[in-house]
Amino acid sequence: MAFSPSPMTHFDLGALPAAARYKLLTATVVPRPIAWVCTLGEDGHVNLAPYSFFGLMGSDPPVVAFAPGDRSDGTPKDTARNIGAGGAFTVNLVSADLAPLMNATATDFPYGHAEPGALGIALEPGRQVPTPRVQAAPAALECREVQTLTIGRTRIILGEVLGLTLRSDAVQDAARWHIDTARLDLVGRLGGGGGYATTRDTFSLDRVSFEAWQAGQDREG
Repeated sequence: MAFSPSPMTHFDLGALPAAARYKLLTATVVPRPIAWVCTLGEDGHVNLAPYSFFGLMGSDPPVVAFAPGDRSDGTPKDTARNIGAGGAFTVNLVSADLAPLMNATATDFPYGHAEPGALGIALEPGRQVPTPRVQAAPAALECREVQTLTIGRTRIILGEVLGLTLRSDAVQDAARWHIDTARLDLVGRLGGGGGYATTRDTFSLDRVSFEAWQAGQDREG
């Protein structure tokens, strides 16, 4: 399959200010899954905030990574502060119907002002960590911090996933670990403004072995 090259524009990110890098990268790396993270404050209050610099890094052991930034005054956001004190957190995944509520938790509430209570978000206790999960979230990953990396002003929290809770109607066959991902109806972030994407418009491609690829080349030749 041949493609015609398109004109390309290059940006030297090292020569740009942080705001420009953020704008370029968040508009390019899309869609990004959303980690709606529950943590416990030092006084026991529940903090809940969304992060789209987030991803699954492996499965043996299962590891997630996300990057909670700092406040404008340079102090850590509540999520990072709480994880640094306790180590446990729960990543809730966001379905389309929960997107407005998730967006509301992005409000910069002062420390100690629990978002779930202020916004009427029901919680369920964690099974393997002390942090709760969002009751209505279709999936929740219970995690413990294993390492926090700081590169310049970027903080990356790595967490081992100890437990996974899924809405039962998305579990097709628990004994064979088959999940109906479409039923989770998850959303992702587009850009750094108010853009989001659903996971409803999908397609599938079968992975091709080298032998099958080679056979195809031989037929074409």
